[in-house]
This record gives sequence, C-alpha cells and structure tokens, in this order.
Amino acid sequence: MSAMTQAVILAAGRGRRLQPLTLARSKAMLPIAGKPMVERVMDTLTANGVSDFVLVVGPDDPAIVDHFAQHPYYKTRIHWAQQSTRQGMAHALQQAQPHIRGDFVLSACDNLVPDEHIADLLRRFDAYTAARAVLSLMRIPREQAAAGGIVALRGDRVTRIIEKPQPHEVISDIASLPLYVFEPRVLDFLPRVPLSPRGEYELQDAIQLMIDEGDPVTGVITDRRLTVTNGSDLLAINLRYLAAQTDRRVHSPIDTATRLIDPILIESGADIGAECELGPTVYVERGASIGRGARLREAVVLRGAQVPAGAHVVQQVLG
Repeated sequence: MSAMTQAVILAAGRGRRLQPLTLARSKAMLPIAGKPMVERVMDTLTANGVSDFVLVVGPDDPAIVDHFAQHPYYKTRIHWAQQSTRQGMAHALQQAQPHIRGDFVLSACDNLVPDEHIADLLRRFDAYTAARAVLSLMRIPREQAAAGGIVALRGDRVTRIIEKPQPHEVISDIASLPLYVFEPRVLDFLPRVPLSPRGEYELQDAIQLMIDEGDPVTGVITDRRLTVTNGSDLLAINLRYLAAQTDRRVHSPIDTATRLIDPILIESGADIGAECELGPTVYVERGASIGRGARLREAVVLRGAQVPAGAHVVQQVLG
C-alpha cells in the first residue's frame, strides 16, 4: 500500500444542473445520508491512508469552510485554496499548487468510487515505478463519451486523452474519471495548457502534454462509480447509502403514532408531524418540516423543505 498522504479535492463548482437544490449551497455541500458529498469523497481517501487535504473552493462558499472548521477529524487536516473564477480543472489545480508537497491524489468532489479502487490506483502507482500519473478509468457506452474525457490505451499505457471529444474524436469506450494519482511533475505542465473552446483550462491537456514528452501515464479500470449531476443522481446515491446502514438513526422527536420503516435517517432539528409513515429509505435533513399524516418512501427531504400534511412522497428529492 502506498504511503501517499496528500489529496487535492476540487470543490469550487456550483452545480448549475442541480438547481434549485444548489441555489443555497454548493454542489460539494449537498448531503449524502447525513454528510456533505465532499466529505464522503474525503472519507474514501482517508480509508486509504490519506491524512492531509487541499480543498479548492469558490469565493462564495463559506459553508464548506464553516463545516470543516468544526469537524472533529478534518479541521486540522485541510489547507484551503480559492478558485475565484471557474476556469477548469487545470486552473483549479494551479490554485492548490502552493500547498502540494509531493505525490498526491486529485479528485473531484462528486466522484465516489469503492475504497478498493483507490487502493488499486495507489498500488499501481507504487508498482509502476516510472509512472508519472495513474488515471481512474471506466468503460462506458460510446454515445456517452462526449460528456467527459476519453482515453486510448496501448497495453497498460495511456497514449491519448481527449476531454469532451467530438463524435469523430471518440477513440475508445474507456472514460477517464475525475480521479488521479500524480507526481508533482504534472504541475510543470499547467502553465502550458491552452484555453479550450469552452473557455476552460483542461487538465486532460496537461496530461496529454506529459504523454507527448514521453512521461509514462497508466490507468486502472473500475466498474463502479457514483456521481451527482442532477437531482435523480442525488436521490439514487442517498438511497444507496441509506440501504447500506446497519442501524436506525433518528435524532428528532417522533410522535408515538408515527411509523418508521428502516433504513431511515432523521437529523436533529427536523420537524416531524404526528401520524406520519416514513420509510423505507428516507433521509430528512435538519431544518426540514414534514406535516401531519404525510407518507414518505425512498425520499430525501432537504433543509428548508416543507412537506404538506397528508402528502404522499415517493422517489423524490425535496429541497
């Protein structure tokens, strides 16, 4: 297992496709079964020995700083960097550069993979001693290639990487996920990255520059990942985490006539009316209100949401 201890987390995005859920908070701070999404990503890295984090955040997100300032574990383990204008992953990584002290993991704040996959990436980085970078890869339907980065492989070497390819540029069915292990050498290429047609500095262009100069880049394929790009994704990921719970977690007063069906998570500070039926797989965030006699199943109720009395909510995120 690698002794790598540092990770950079890119958390400056607002999550426009998640509006209205992200009007009052950033994408990184959307909750997954009681924890901000960014913290869930950090937990997977902590499970693999990472103990020092650089979080790149936007200037309009004091909530993320406040959250971790009070965190019993992470509050002393985070360096903060700010991306004042959102100009892509290469630009975001440049903002983190003053805090990077050696080999590091880089992850988006909304990309969750199994702990074992992160372990595999670190093992590959250790075993492939010449590797300058190890990419997290996943096979996808070719028609989805335009949504992210796509790579060409020769053996275990990445020979080409293209961000958001045009139809004629779809060179394989292997996508590059926003999770990487890097030597600091990648930072040398960031100033050379050109502005892309969509007005961003793409990290994939820096990786391609590395490849063009002969630096070995390899990858590890996973068959599982969770990400959040819309409300349906947020619902699905919450339901999956709730289903994995082994205990009932109810931290607000509940009327004796209310029926709870596990798995369920009700945070402290939620207002639950009488004679409700909640569950299975229901998450109610603090500051949410559920009216008398409401019935909820496979649902997420975010802070500020008000479920009317007698409502029947199934497979929805309310925010």
